[in-house]
Amino acid sequence: MKGLQAITTTDLSAWVQQAQPHADRGRVADRTPRLNMANPYWFGVHICCATGQTYSAGNTACVFPLMSVIKAFSLLYLLENFKAETVLQWVGVEPSEAPFNSLDQLIADRGYPRNPMLNSGAITLADKLPGRNACDRTQQFCNWLNQSAGCQLKLDEFMLASVRLTRSPANKAIANYLAKTQHLENPEISLDTYEQICCLSGKVEDLALIGKLLACENRLVSAKHRRIVNAVMLTCGLYEASAEFAVRIGLPMKSGIGGGLLAIVPDEGAIACYSPALDTVGNPVAGLAFVETLAQELELSIFG
Repeated sequence: MKGLQAITTTDLSAWVQQAQPHADRGRVADRTPRLNMANPYWFGVHICCATGQTYSAGNTACVFPLMSVIKAFSLLYLLENFKAETVLQWVGVEPSEAPFNSLDQLIADRGYPRNPMLNSGAITLADKLPGRNACDRTQQFCNWLNQSAGCQLKLDEFMLASVRLTRSPANKAIANYLAKTQHLENPEISLDTYEQICCLSGKVEDLALIGKLLACENRLVSAKHRRIVNAVMLTCGLYEASAEFAVRIGLPMKSGIGGGLLAIVPDEGAIACYSPALDTVGNPVAGLAFVETLAQELELSIFG
């Protein structure tokens, strides 16, 4: 028997030990002084199965900001609130070979964000979140995730202060261009909302629990919306490396520069990793090495 239910704690420990040294090939994000404080060799994993079984190993007590992993869930939240026909008018679902914060890609696409996993798409969707202002939008979204998934995400105010202190000029330029091409109503509120939702933080267990919303049939999220988010994660979730890992691993995945990595095994469960050392694309090196081993050993690829 293969699949997530075939995991043993002995195998899990061995695969974690095997994955950890891969951190040597990456470096911790220096996007903000606070992100830069992470130890590159921290590694935590939590796996939530559809059966209710869970597995954990490594530095599971670490709290980290979800950063770009949140993009998959702002998409899910908006699909639930406004339906696919509306949301897919705001953003496309086309993969991009450009980096996640590329203004050139947005200009080439005349201001229509290519997909929700790029910063341009995520900033556009942040503009559409229900709520009076950035704080209200973030709070409502966070409450929805915590209530739906049974997790305990919260806004890391120190991380947010650090992000605001070193606000990304690329993101500012993207927001201004989106406003200029009339894809955003208020660039300042959109950018503030985007920065806040990226600073929603938790442990690997919290990440696995929200992942389970996408992995397993549930009364809270429509099957159609889960399929859309998983498909976009498979083709766009690891930025320009998405196609490579779709072939190597074969699972919908989403990474964040905070070190979070989420992999969805449809109908079986969710795998969440925390490993802060990133490759040049911005994906966690040890986390990807771990998920690749797991996918091969347990035959998890959705392509059989």
